[in-house]
Amino acid sequence: MKKSDFYFDLPEELIAQDPLEDRSSSRLLCLDKHTGAVEHHIFKEIVDYLEPGDCLVLNNTKVIPARLLGEREGTGAHVELLLLKRRDQDVWETLVRPGKKCKPGTFVTFGDGLLRGEILDTVEEGNRLVKFTYEGIFEEVLDRLGEMPLPPYITHKLQDKGRYQTVYAKYEGSAAAPTAGLHFTKGLLQQIAEKQVNIAFVTLHVGLGTFRPVKEEDILNHHMHSEYYEITKETADLINATKKAGKRVICVGTTSTRTVESAADENGTVIPGSGNTEIFIYPGYQFKVLDALITNFHLPESTLVMLVSALAGRENVLAAYKEAVDLRYRFFSFGDAMFIADFSKK
Repeated sequence: MKKSDFYFDLPEELIAQDPLEDRSSSRLLCLDKHTGAVEHHIFKEIVDYLEPGDCLVLNNTKVIPARLLGEREGTGAHVELLLLKRRDQDVWETLVRPGKKCKPGTFVTFGDGLLRGEILDTVEEGNRLVKFTYEGIFEEVLDRLGEMPLPPYITHKLQDKGRYQTVYAKYEGSAAAPTAGLHFTKGLLQQIAEKQVNIAFVTLHVGLGTFRPVKEEDILNHHMHSEYYEITKETADLINATKKAGKRVICVGTTSTRTVESAADENGTVIPGSGNTEIFIYPGYQFKVLDALITNFHLPESTLVMLVSALAGRENVLAAYKEAVDLRYRFFSFGDAMFIADFSKK
């Protein structure tokens, strides 16, 4: 299977640069995963497609303001640092730019010395281990100095940090938002709950690897990035009970999808626990848990569009994407949404 099989033409002006004022007013393209039939709606109308007993699975990770701008001690040269993964209390795996001058033993300061980092080592993919020193609580210092690490295709500065968080974000640890969830408001979630749709939360801390392009033409040679996830017993029990009752498990976003599919055994039973997942979902994959998916529009030739194609078929997905382009849908993190399901049962 080739990377180029998942290419589509996307005009740059359709990449959404700013979030809408009302989260739930995005457009919603509904795609039948079997027939490829398409309908067009507004996102808040998603409630009409959910049924009592369905289980909506949300990723409650919280994005940290992981982008730090500082100076290299001794030279004053500008340094950009992105926090990727906490290795120890004050030691983080980071992406440093420019990296060549930041060798082990180099010190970088941020916020006129409020935060100081020492480069300890170079690890996989050229990332750096950095040990931080500071006064007080690290999270409070980071909230003061850090910026939201917006994807590289968003060039506008975000005015409100909260707009790159879901309204249910709880556990800090992500370098990128689970963006399908950005469409939900507290009011919409209340409507969904009142319809007796169950809501389950999983946690997967999204890494910057989610933006890493597929470089191999044969996608089977692509090495998927690793991300940490947790599923509680309460969530596992709720998902398993939903499946047993013959109702639908509807994942919000590719991160929730990867979490439940990683945690399921060969019989499709979700096992509570935590771990790291490198699951790569592409056409031919048999879903064990997920029945339907709410997701955004993804980058051409990305692992995310491959996952969506595994659910609805490559031809159906690319045809729906072409229609979305023709109708000027907004793409990527701050863009519009898709709901992929079997609508013959509606």
